[in-house]
Amino acid sequence: MPHYTFLKFIWPSALAMLVFIALPIMSTSVQSLFIEHEKILETVENCTPFGCKEITKVDLEATEAQKAENPLGKFNGFGTYTNRNHLAFSELKQAWRESNGLNEFLAEVFNLPFYKALSFTLSYTFIVTPFVIIIGFFIALAVNRLPSFLKGPTIFVCLLPMIITPLIGSLVLFWMIDAEGIIGSFLQSIFNDPNLSLKASPTLTWIMLFVYGIWHHTPFAFIVFYAGLQTVPRDTLESAMIDGANRWGQTRHVIIPHLMPLAVFISLIQIMDNFRVFEPIIGFNAQASATSLSWLIYNDFRSGDGDMLFGSAAATSMLTIIGVSILMTPVIVRTWRANRPSQGVS
Repeated sequence: MPHYTFLKFIWPSALAMLVFIALPIMSTSVQSLFIEHEKILETVENCTPFGCKEITKVDLEATEAQKAENPLGKFNGFGTYTNRNHLAFSELKQAWRESNGLNEFLAEVFNLPFYKALSFTLSYTFIVTPFVIIIGFFIALAVNRLPSFLKGPTIFVCLLPMIITPLIGSLVLFWMIDAEGIIGSFLQSIFNDPNLSLKASPTLTWIMLFVYGIWHHTPFAFIVFYAGLQTVPRDTLESAMIDGANRWGQTRHVIIPHLMPLAVFISLIQIMDNFRVFEPIIGFNAQASATSLSWLIYNDFRSGDGDMLFGSAAATSMLTIIGVSILMTPVIVRTWRANRPSQGVS
C-alpha cells in the first residue's frame, strides 16, 4: 500500500489516540509532579457579647489568589511517588532495618496503603484472569455442542452477568451474603452459627470479590471463544476424527491451537480490566479489607478536608499505567514473536 494511502486511512485513528489517550496521559504525568498548595491561615479577633478571642481560620482570598497564580499547585517533583502513600521508600528502608525477619518485614510493607492495594490488585488479576479464560472456554465448548433450539436461550442466560452493571451486580451479591440474605442465612443454618458473617473476614471478603470478578467477566471470554469456534475448519476436525482422535484429542490438538490468538486477546483485555478493579470494592463496601489502586485514586478525590488531591491521584494513576504495561509486556512480546515473519536463510 502506498504511504499516502496508508496515512489517509490511519490519521483519524492516530488523531483520536493522540487526543483521548496520549494527551490525557501526558497531562496526568505533569500533574503528578505537583501537590496542593498549603492553606494560608490568618488570625482574627472574634468578638461576641461575652468578650473577644482570637481564632485561626483559612484566608480564603489569599488561598484562592495562590491557586490562581499557580493552578497546578506546588512543584514536588517525584516526592509524591516516594511518599508514604505511594512507593514509601523511607518507610521500606526503616521496616527493613527494624524487622526481625522476612515475615515481619512483609507485614509492615503490606500495611502501607500503596502496597496493600497493590497486593489485592495483583491477586485479583492473577486469580480472576485465568479462571475467566478457562471457564469461558469450556462454557463455549458446551454451548457449541447443544442442539440448535437450545443455543439461543442458553447464550442469553450466559451473557446476563455481563449485561448487569458491575456496581449493581456487586450490590446484589452484597445483599445476598448479608446475614439476612439468602446466601448468608443459608451458611448460618449449615454451620449452625448465627454470628457467621462473610463480611467480617478479610480472607472471605477477598474470596467473594474473586468469585464476583469471575462471574462478571466470564461471559466476555465465553462469547469470544464461541465466535471463534464457528471458524474452526471442519476439514481439520474430520481428519482428526478419521485419525482416531476423541473429543478431548480434537479439542487439544485442533481447537485450542486455533483459538490461541483469541485467548491472548482475552488475556490482554482481562489484565487491563482486572488491574483497575474498583466497582466490586465499592459495592461490597469492602475497603476495610480490600483496596485496589483504582480505589486509592477514588479516595484521593474524596479527602476528608474537602480538597481533591489531584497530585496524589495522578501519581497513583501513572503507577497503575506502569503496572498494566509491565503485566502486558510478556503477552505482547510473545504475540509479536509468534507472528513475526520468518526470515529465510539465503
